[in-house]
Amino acid sequence: MASRAEPEEAGERRDWRDVARDAADLALLGILLVLAAVPLFTAAAAVGTASAAVHDWTRTGSWPSARTTVRRFGRSVLPGVPVSLLGLTAAGLLAADLAALATGRVPGGPVALLVTALVAASLAGYAGLVVVEVGGNGGGRWRAATRSAARACLDAPTRWAALTGVTALAGLLAVLVTPVAVPILAGYTVAALHAVAGRQRFATGAAPTPAHPELP
Repeated sequence: MASRAEPEEAGERRDWRDVARDAADLALLGILLVLAAVPLFTAAAAVGTASAAVHDWTRTGSWPSARTTVRRFGRSVLPGVPVSLLGLTAAGLLAADLAALATGRVPGGPVALLVTALVAASLAGYAGLVVVEVGGNGGGRWRAATRSAARACLDAPTRWAALTGVTALAGLLAVLVTPVAVPILAGYTVAALHAVAGRQRFATGAAPTPAHPELP
């Protein structure tokens, strides 16, 4: 993956070729993310590693080396197994609950469906912020990321709401687009989460996330 900092270093303005290169890089990132998450128990490691790569890209203009990315992924697999199981289980239960309410298999009607959908969207927004935070600490420290994301949600509800909107839009697009495009959408979604979180952090005057340490 190329560096987007090169035109700026050369004193040139970015043009459509730079935009196309960034789009291709993010599409490749999404494809690699989905492939790495195929065993399911590696899903958290794949997402964390992709988020760390986007964090580097947005901060420095350059993607991390393949060696750094593979090392991050390898170190994140075991710590990420409980996170993968918890995330997949929660997503499955919420999806089943929404489907049951929508089809009338359980009582509650439109009100219960709306409340459940709002709760699911809010949890997805929080999960999106966790993904951003874990990218800032190297891609594998999920416990620290969940705590910092919870504090950020309480300190800046608008940031939480913005990320909820991103995850909701990504979920809608995942349903509408052809299945072959879903991996590409994954890369764009991670980048959008970082972009919106960074913009909201700047708007609220919060301190920027420090450069992450490598995992021990």
